[in-house]
Amino acid sequence: MSGFVEKPEPVQVPGLIHLHTGKVRDLYRDEAGQLVMVASDRTSAFDWVLPTEIPDKGRILTRMSLWWFDRLADLVPNHVLSTELPAGAPADWEGRTLICRSLTMLPVECVARGYLTGSGLLEYDESRTVCGITLPEGLVDGSELPAPIFTPALKAEVGEHDENVPYEEVARRVGAEIATQLRQTTLAVYGRARDIARERGIILADTKFEFGLDEDGQSLVIGDEVLTPDSSRFWPADDWEPGRAQASFDKQIIRDWLKSPASGWDPKSETPPPALPEEIVERVRARYIEAYERLTGLAWS
Repeated sequence: MSGFVEKPEPVQVPGLIHLHTGKVRDLYRDEAGQLVMVASDRTSAFDWVLPTEIPDKGRILTRMSLWWFDRLADLVPNHVLSTELPAGAPADWEGRTLICRSLTMLPVECVARGYLTGSGLLEYDESRTVCGITLPEGLVDGSELPAPIFTPALKAEVGEHDENVPYEEVARRVGAEIATQLRQTTLAVYGRARDIARERGIILADTKFEFGLDEDGQSLVIGDEVLTPDSSRFWPADDWEPGRAQASFDKQIIRDWLKSPASGWDPKSETPPPALPEEIVERVRARYIEAYERLTGLAWS
């Protein structure tokens, strides 16, 4: 069993209907039919939403997504309508709230990989493929791929694993035309972001996007978050060394601590994970801020 260690009660705001509590984001609908997306400070690991929050995480993710949306607008439209706080919303929602257009979301996690690691590495070690795509011999953890690849997954419920699937399964579920658009757009956005990150001394190893269809049922719109440490693997370029696990700007610090004897917890058990110590919280917060500042060139405040 996994999921929330302590599932939070949704905040009640006049005029807003609570729709969903996710790993990080809470989703509401306003009286105009628009979606109100609030990024919390929650964090997850090993399919558990942990009992400890990372201060400012939701604001960092929101600000970083907005920065990226601006740089991707000529490639694909996004769902953001406004960052204005809804009337009656708590002050703590400031800086972490997006008013978004309602989309018909597609049931696919659109993953682009430029480097071999994570679940892709596990599959490669068994079959020399990732999501059915054959790759060359001799690749190791952290190897750059000959070209970026589209490796989709089916989105899971909170507490469950996303399931990597071949491209043909995506086409079966959403149709050949939409599947083609998803692959082309995912790889185009990854390519743009990879080049921007590289200029700032950061490797974008892989990332995932979520897309929906606009009211016409044909036009792709990118939603949720984009190119944050929660949805992407960012590595410092000056520390990259294939053949070992790479230093990263994501929550690997949390995963490493939970797997260590210091936590007293076994990730393979069904027992909920423990609270994070303050030292780990501070290190993770600093890592998220460093990722934001290095990518955007802006000071966090």
